[in-house]
Amino acid sequence: MNLRDLRYLVAVAEHRHFGRAAAACFVSQPTLSTQLKKLEQTLGVTLIERTNRQVMLTPVGESIVAQAERVLGEVNRLVGFAEEHRDPLGGEFRLGIIPTVAPYLLPRILGPVRDALPNLKIHLTEAQTAVIARMLREGNLDAVILALPLGEDNIVESTIYREPFYLAVSSRHAKAGRESVSVLDLDDEQVLLLEDGHCLRDQALEVCKSHNAVENTNFRATSLETLRQMVAANVGATLMPELAVSAEGAGVSYIPFDEPEPPSRTIGIAWRGSSPRVALLDQMTRTLRAAMGGTEDE
Repeated sequence: MNLRDLRYLVAVAEHRHFGRAAAACFVSQPTLSTQLKKLEQTLGVTLIERTNRQVMLTPVGESIVAQAERVLGEVNRLVGFAEEHRDPLGGEFRLGIIPTVAPYLLPRILGPVRDALPNLKIHLTEAQTAVIARMLREGNLDAVILALPLGEDNIVESTIYREPFYLAVSSRHAKAGRESVSVLDLDDEQVLLLEDGHCLRDQALEVCKSHNAVENTNFRATSLETLRQMVAANVGATLMPELAVSAEGAGVSYIPFDEPEPPSRTIGIAWRGSSPRVALLDQMTRTLRAAMGGTEDE
């Protein structure tokens, strides 16, 4: 048994699919499957129930995955302590980021981070909030970028930037020519939202419910880009975060809210309070804020 095989097992538990788990581990599917069978032989138990349609963990497999996650978390912490001693501002760094932020934020921050921390090697994981928050708690990520607050014990949160929402409507929509809108303009508006699991869905849904907007339940998007295309087709309106507006496509009008406190979200970075890499995390936070036009000590 080795740590690599435990990582393969945890990946299968995460993805419930051999092909996706193999891709996440950067190995071929046959290699991953072979190693997991060897792990089962070593332990003398069946960990995975294999069918033509799905991959499921056996009850003992679930228990062993939970223990494997704890083992890998401790190993990652051990590596973190060593890296902090060897090079406080360098080494490996595992960063999680949510999908509604990643494509718009990463192009703006990776260059400044590389300039400020030239010895740092960043490994990115893009996944929904629940996934990266769990990976952070278990020690499989060093930090995460997501919508705040996360509100968990032993997790340090720091704001990077705040961004307002815009009302996104088709260029054929009755409000398309407006210079601004009020939250009252959401009344009875058919609003398109992301599917369950995206924190942006929860934030937008809260705004909609408080102002009598109606969710279009016939469609839930998997990404902001899908939402954008559906809005362009005049299926409904949506709330688009400001950073995503810069990538606007044809056929969509983005209208700001004229309010003292317009609907918005706060994007920040979070890490474990027990992390040994405090100096690095502080420097990264200052760099991210500066890259987004804020002050380093905001």
